Amino acid sequence: MTARGHVHPVILCGGSGTRLWPTSRTIRPKPFLPLVGSRTLFEAAQDRVSDRTRFAPPIVVAGTQHCDLIEAQARGDHRIVVEPQGKNTAPAIALAAALLDPYDVMLVCPSDHHIADEAAFAAAAQAAATLAREDWLVSFGIAPDRPETGYGYLHRGEELPGGYRIARFVEKPDLGTARAYLATGEYSWNGGIFAFRAGHYLAELARHRPEMARLVGEAVAQGRKDGSRFLAAHEPFSRIEGDSVDYAVMENTDHAAMVPADMGWSDIGNWAALADALAGEPGLPDENGNVARGPADLDGCSRVLAMSDGPRISVVGLEDVCIVVAGDEVLVTTREGAQRVGKLPGATSQGKAR
Repeated sequence: MTARGHVHPVILCGGSGTRLWPTSRTIRPKPFLPLVGSRTLFEAAQDRVSDRTRFAPPIVVAGTQHCDLIEAQARGDHRIVVEPQGKNTAPAIALAAALLDPYDVMLVCPSDHHIADEAAFAAAAQAAATLAREDWLVSFGIAPDRPETGYGYLHRGEELPGGYRIARFVEKPDLGTARAYLATGEYSWNGGIFAFRAGHYLAELARHRPEMARLVGEAVAQGRKDGSRFLAAHEPFSRIEGDSVDYAVMENTDHAAMVPADMGWSDIGNWAALADALAGEPGLPDENGNVARGPADLDGCSRVLAMSDGPRISVVGLEDVCIVVAGDEVLVTTREGAQRVGKLPGATSQGKAR
């Protein structure tokens, strides 16, 4: 395979460390934790694109505060693009695109997702790259297995080679609407994984967010290299009005496509999602649907997540709750309430990581 044929992984890395508090903290957010299996989520993200016959060495886009963690967990050759400030995904992706050849295909991957079937991921990446070379802006459409209200959805349009045109993007639905989507078989979850030709992405960004594109260009032009790191210039980047790639580009372009991906995906967005992901590990869940890590006694419980880094957790007669002990912090929440953990005072005040 020629160098031009290689796909360039762009791993978006960082996070505020609030949604999986108290285990995850700002100085060590969830990408850098071994939440599923023995690898950290960031290490697993690198391993999925480690085949050098298909993928170029990755570009990691991150803030300054996480560069040392990235270097400590790097799996070989890589480049780090350092954002002066967090401005959401659209400008982060644009920084990486501006450092690539315009004809290079980018595979944009969050660093904190779990993918159980890595062969299915590789197949979807190949299909997405093929469409991206034809100037489609491609999203991975995750095969839904339940009527989830916490994700955005992609509605399939006309069939394309290896994928579909996206007929429309749908915001997070209510439960009844999500059930209707699932019944049609025409909707996929928007998993936040993308493939673009670098130059085409920048052109579409300039078309729909011209000021953002201009300031990213200035931040790159005024930036500097420091070993394996590229430091974007602070002043122009700080003036960017941040936005997600979905809102800034994908929902505006007339060349949005999707490739279907049934790959055991989870964004590990809260403790209930982690419990579901851990349920695929050997010996988990138990016969009552419980998932335990660390010392735990569960008596008469069902669908309980119990995780401790030290003290024993003892639970009697509860169901559908998550209990987490990390250092001197204890979290107890229902599965439904897990989505609100990031708003708790402990999470937002960000005590010292353990």
